[in-house]
Amino acid sequence: MVMEHKAGFVNIIGKPNVGKSTLMNALLGERLSIATPKAQTTRHRILGLLNEPEYQIVFSDTPGILKPAYKLQERMMEVVNTSFTDADVMVFITDAGEKANIEEHLLEKLNNIGVPVLVVLNKIDTITQPEVSALLITLQTLLPKAEIIPVSALHKFNLQAVLDRVIELIPVSPPYYDKDALSDRPMRFFVAEMIREQILQTYSREIPYSCEVEIEEYKDEEELVRIRAIIYVMRKSQKGILIGHRGEKLKRVGIQARKNIEAFLQKQIFLEMYVKVDEHWRDEDRKLDKFGYN
Repeated sequence: MVMEHKAGFVNIIGKPNVGKSTLMNALLGERLSIATPKAQTTRHRILGLLNEPEYQIVFSDTPGILKPAYKLQERMMEVVNTSFTDADVMVFITDAGEKANIEEHLLEKLNNIGVPVLVVLNKIDTITQPEVSALLITLQTLLPKAEIIPVSALHKFNLQAVLDRVIELIPVSPPYYDKDALSDRPMRFFVAEMIREQILQTYSREIPYSCEVEIEEYKDEEELVRIRAIIYVMRKSQKGILIGHRGEKLKRVGIQARKNIEAFLQKQIFLEMYVKVDEHWRDEDRKLDKFGYN
C-alpha cells in the first residue's frame, strides 16, 4: 500500500524572546533562524522546510508579537497577521516566564482561527513541576480548543511530541517546494542575518535595533565566496560605536560572522564590511521594500 504524501504550512507565532527560532531550528535540525537573547531578533518571516519521503512540513518563523513603534515594526506585524490566514497548523509558543499572560485580541484570534492550534509551553526547565501543571491548566482554560505541549526547546525535551502531532495534523498534499530545498530564502539573506546576529550579540542598547545589513556583493568562486556587506545605522554616533576604537568592535563582529557563514556554506569566505548612515531607513517604505520587508 502506497502512503499518501502530506504537506502543510505550520506557522510559529509568539511574543519576543519565547524561543520561536530555537524551536524551529530544533525541529528542522538546521540553524536557519538566528537566535539571540535579545527581543526582536526575528524581523522577517523565515520558512524552513522539513522534507521526508512521506511529508513536507513548511515551518514559518515569524517576528515576535509587539505593539509597533515605527514602520519597520508595522511591517513585521503585518507578517504576523498574514500567518493567521495561510496556516494549516498554528503553533503558538509561550514560555514559563510569561505566566500565561496573553492579550485578549490574540486569544480571540487563536480561539477562532479555524485550523488546529498547538500551544507549546517552552522553558519548562526553569520552573517546578507543580508550576508547570498549573500553567498547563491555565492555558487549557484560556485556549480550550488547543492542544498544550510542554517543552524545553533549548534542551530538546519533548520536541518529538510536537513534531509527531504536526505530522498527524497536516493535510494530504503534494509538496509545495522542491524536496531538496531547506528554505525559500537565497544565500544572501542568511549571510546578512548571520552578520546581524553578531551585531545583536556584540552591542547593547539601541545599536542592534538601529542596524540593517545589506549584501552588496556575493560572488561564489571556485576557491571561496567573496562577500561585501553594508551595515546601515541611523546616526553618525552609532557608526562610531559600531566600528569601535581602531575598528576593533567591527572586526570582532566580522571574525565571528565569518566563522558562522563558513560553517553554513561549507566553504571559505572573504568578508568585507562597511558602515553607512541612513537616518530614516526604518520609516521609509521604499527602503523597507529594498531590504525585503514586504
